[in-house]
Amino acid sequence: MPARNVITFVCTANVCRSPMAQRLLAHALKAEAEPLRSLQTASAGISAYGGDAASLNSIKVLESVGIDLRDHVSQRLTQQMIDQSFAIFGMTSTHKLLIETGFKLTTPHLYLMREFMPDGVEKEIPDPYGLDRSEYEFARDSMVEAIPGILEFLRKEYK
Repeated sequence: MPARNVITFVCTANVCRSPMAQRLLAHALKAEAEPLRSLQTASAGISAYGGDAASLNSIKVLESVGIDLRDHVSQRLTQQMIDQSFAIFGMTSTHKLLIETGFKLTTPHLYLMREFMPDGVEKEIPDPYGLDRSEYEFARDSMVEAIPGILEFLRKEYK
């Protein structure tokens, strides 16, 4: 069994939400103590073609908070990625359902990215693809809001 030291984010095409989420968590993990600091992050798409760059607006809205996404290359989610993941975070309940039904789930940790947010708060992150920059900023900010809950979960669960 491969080491489970990867936190994987999943969206549809792996060009907007999941790459942003991956880079945001990777940035946050740099400030954590071990073993969290050594966790790897990854992103993938349920329907990704593979080989695509991140969308221009995703690049711009992360650049505005000091994170570089220009080197991102999309990839489709694989069973191998699932097998290496300690936790997997989808952007919507549809992503979670497609992972549960399309793969052998070898980690008990499959969640929505915003699953650890308080009750009554929207848990899904809508797809900004093809929309204006403000929709990408909204998606980014929704992810930033979710990072503290993910870090708290990892501090408790990742040994």
